[in-house]
Amino acid sequence: ALKVNKTLTKLNLDQNLIGEEAAREIANALKKNETLTELTVDSNRIGPDGATEIANALKVNKTLTKLNLDQNLIGEEAAREIANALKKNETLTELTVDSNRIGPDGATEIANALKVNKT
Repeated sequence: ALKVNKTLTKLNLDQNLIGEEAAREIANALKKNETLTELTVDSNRIGPDGATEIANALKVNKTLTKLNLDQNLIGEEAAREIANALKKNETLTELTVDSNRIGPDGATEIANALKVNKT
């Protein structure tokens, strides 16, 4: 439904324990959705695979401006994928990744991506 939605602009799914598979479905929808501007999926145990799927969607999504991935244990590798997405994404203006164990290397990757991000 989110793939073809024409009206929803904000979706908050925090603290629902949706897991990696649901995160993958959300990511697939983000690749097609043209209206969603804010997505909150904090405290959902999406893990590194779910976060990587969302990062890949960010590379092609043209509408999302705010993304909250707090408390999902995404780890350093997924942080690197998010950083790569930030280098390509042209709409995201707010990203939160609190309490995700991204470590100093993941944080550095994101910081370096922000140097080339144009939003």
